[in-house]
Amino acid sequence: MERQWIMYTLENILNRIEFLRNKMTEVAMNKGFTNSESVHISQELDRLLNLYDEVKSKKR
Repeated sequence: MERQWIMYTLENILNRIEFLRNKMTEVAMNKGFTNSESVHISQELDRLLNLYDEVKSKKR
């Protein structure tokens, strides 16, 4: 059951990462890379990428 939960979690994390990558690109192109919204999205993306690495390493 835990392995299935981890796969579900990884899928959710990857979906959110993809969404945020697209959103960050859109916001940065329209408002600038240093805009507070761009920075906020970038920080959330960093957090999710770190979480993905952590969950992926526990899966092994």
